Amino acid sequence: MTVRTLESAMRLAADDIRHLLSRGYPRTGVIRFVSDHYRLASQDRYILMRVVIEPGIAASRVSKKMSCADIRGKNLLVDGYNVIIATESVILGKPVFLCDDGFIRDIRGVFRNYKNPDRGVCRQIFEMLSEHEPDSVTFLFDAQISKSGLLARYIRGLLSEYSLLGDARTSRHVDFDLKHCGLIVATGDGYIIDEVEFAVDIPGCIIRKLGNDVFTL
Repeated sequence: MTVRTLESAMRLAADDIRHLLSRGYPRTGVIRFVSDHYRLASQDRYILMRVVIEPGIAASRVSKKMSCADIRGKNLLVDGYNVIIATESVILGKPVFLCDDGFIRDIRGVFRNYKNPDRGVCRQIFEMLSEHEPDSVTFLFDAQISKSGLLARYIRGLLSEYSLLGDARTSRHVDFDLKHCGLIVATGDGYIIDEVEFAVDIPGCIIRKLGNDVFTL
């Protein structure tokens, strides 16, 4: 399958999946059925799983999305690895997608084997945060991932360097903490967005600032 043919098949598959999801068919079965029909590879199926979202869920997430300008004077809780890895994909020019719910997502899937990011990636995040002046910023990192404590310590140093109030710490239950914090949450994790009142898409803000390419289906 040529690149152009694959792109066409992916767009057709995405449209078919949206149609079936809008009629109430179960997500996993729909994506498998349509992907089999178009003979898509495993990575292409993974992309569809990330990008194409049930219309009702997508609309709910869109309604919760805040612009980065709206965090001014607010308290922000950051899903550390989620935001940093997606931002790293943006900075490195890796494929990132604008999903049906309006959030930017990458397709690297590297969480458990992740090594600490290049410092320039973290600084890009902090430049954006500093520009929009939240009242406080707290980063949460999954304690089960190697060297999370070192990354949290580095982020605490950046908070001081950029004159931002806040903290960076590890947790063994990051998802639970984010879902029940009662604050604006920075994440691209759809399951977390579903449970919070407001969410902000930091990688999306950075990609717009840099003018980098983003894929759509």
